[in-house]
Amino acid sequence: METTFGERLRELRKEKGIGQIQLAKELDVGKSVISLWELGKCEPTLSKLISMSRFFGVSIDYLAGLED
Repeated sequence: METTFGERLRELRKEKGIGQIQLAKELDVGKSVISLWELGKCEPTLSKLISMSRFFGVSIDYLAGLED
């Protein structure tokens, strides 16, 4: 089964040992936005994907599930 964006985001956040609130501060969004992303209720903008990619040190393709 393919991993969703939300699942990958949650995994990366946990690997880094941070909570939703800390990630929200890093990305300049509300904590509820992180929760919505992780639950698959909404998707980030391109600029937020770029920020996440840099923060976690992974490609946007990885975040989007286009590569493993």
